[in-house]
Amino acid sequence: MNIFIASVLGYLFGSIPSALIIGKVFYKVDIREHGSGNLGGTNAGRTLGSKAGVIVIAMDALKGTIAMLIASLFDPSTVIYAGFFATIGHCFPIFAKFKGGKAVATAVGYLLGTSLLVTKQPLLHLVLPVAIFLVLLYFTKMVSLASIIAIPSAAVIMLFTQSDMKVTIATAIIAAIVVVRHRKNIERILNKTERKITWM
Repeated sequence: MNIFIASVLGYLFGSIPSALIIGKVFYKVDIREHGSGNLGGTNAGRTLGSKAGVIVIAMDALKGTIAMLIASLFDPSTVIYAGFFATIGHCFPIFAKFKGGKAVATAVGYLLGTSLLVTKQPLLHLVLPVAIFLVLLYFTKMVSLASIIAIPSAAVIMLFTQSDMKVTIATAIIAAIVVVRHRKNIERILNKTERKITWM
């Protein structure tokens, strides 16, 4: 499997609109017409309930990891590309008119795949960023704030704890994407109008 095929594989897996599927199949609801209209776990949780939110988050994370696992079976050197483009696919899904989510859960799936298949350091490269996210979420009740701190922190951790610059650069770009996709949330955080979760 070459880099191009791995990238396409990752993009297609990332493009699977989990929130849209769960909403339409099990709730007869097009989640894009409710809440923030975002195809992510937070909006799914607010719109469809906590159970749906958790399922969507898990599906969004695993689609990145699964793409990386498939790539690893054919060519381990292409794993990072599969994971990276899964996050791109989640943000701009071909199966949902290129209007997707903010890539947080898929970024976690990327970190899971990276920590298990590439860096072999799951405590540093997965557990620590997730712990940072959960602690921030517990105290702030804002998924957005926890996300825009936790995912970039993963890039910083990668920079200082492993030597593959390809991994560091991919993680940094993903972190930047997460922050940019949350720009409206950042405005609301600064204005103290950001919504806090009630379903967790």
